[in-house]
Amino acid sequence: MMKSYMLTPGPTPVPPEVLLEMSKPIIHHRTPQFSAVFAEAKENLKWLFQTEEDVIMLASSGTGAMESAITNCFSRGDHVIVVNGGKFGERWGQISEKYGLKVTWITVEWGEAVDPLLVESCLQENPDVKGILVQASETSTTVSHPVKELAALTKERDDLLLVVDGITAVGVMDVPMDEWGIDVLITGSQKALMLPPGLGFIALSKKAWKFADNATNPYYYFDLKKERKNLAKDTSAYTPAVSLISGLNVVLRMMKEEGLSKLFARHDRLARATRAGALALGLKLLAPDSPSNCATGFFLPEGVDGKAFVKYMRDDMGVAMAGGQDHLAGKIVRMAHIGYFGNFDMVIGISAIEMALKKFGADVNLGAGVSACQEVLLEEYMA
Repeated sequence: MMKSYMLTPGPTPVPPEVLLEMSKPIIHHRTPQFSAVFAEAKENLKWLFQTEEDVIMLASSGTGAMESAITNCFSRGDHVIVVNGGKFGERWGQISEKYGLKVTWITVEWGEAVDPLLVESCLQENPDVKGILVQASETSTTVSHPVKELAALTKERDDLLLVVDGITAVGVMDVPMDEWGIDVLITGSQKALMLPPGLGFIALSKKAWKFADNATNPYYYFDLKKERKNLAKDTSAYTPAVSLISGLNVVLRMMKEEGLSKLFARHDRLARATRAGALALGLKLLAPDSPSNCATGFFLPEGVDGKAFVKYMRDDMGVAMAGGQDHLAGKIVRMAHIGYFGNFDMVIGISAIEMALKKFGADVNLGAGVSACQEVLLEEYMA
């Protein structure tokens, strides 16, 4: 028998109580019973996003929410700045170009965060820019971008939106939408929200809704104004993902019981413990200066085939992690600590990395990574 552990940055593990809720007999989505479920979810999502604005639930992946941000807030020919520091920053630009937007790319080396001064300079050089598109947490490079500092550039301007992909940030790190002045914030179900894939979430500021009133890009399914009208009646414009939304309510209750400050502190502790474990094994971090609390990326020793390493861990050890993409394929491993993870999941993950490195012929001091990881995790018990 081999017990499996999923330490990937999405999908992430689903708590048993959430699975049980989703396994109950389905109810019809146009009933008072489901409207009550829907109403609870919409209010608790505001709490999670830290906003007074509506949070719209879409039966889609997070990419659907990204596309809806572009189609609803901008028009063909509008000029936007895209921070491209990984696969998902790249995706912002690809969606924008698909809908005829003019894109000015700010390309950042993978593993580094964007410099807000560089964005400010780009704005000065391009006064017609209507949007800045960025990831709060770039999952492909395990980097956290300075969203608060970028929001300071847009908050007081009526003609400029800050659009943030928070798919692996919301519920992991503090990104208070209203306080910072984020205009569009999105996330997805299969990350910190501890659900299977299938739900996208998006919230627009009052400024962004004004942009939406004037936007002329085409859309049908991703009609956020129509969804907002239906949201006021505790329903959705089209068929919702009934079972996922039922599970979402259980997740949000769990998160509220933990509280935002403890939620963010837990992710921070797990992230620091993972980084400490990797460094103790002599592994170079992918994002040493601006690491995300979603996942930790690290380079494998020279001569270790990263693709074979990840496959071996998953298929022979039962511990699933993510590899690298594009030019990082075969070179890095990404270990997640987002959502339904606790202290001992990190111990298992670091232990598996140690053993796999030994299997692949690396010079490893077994236990060194685990010990460093444990030293951080002890903070919770020694307080």
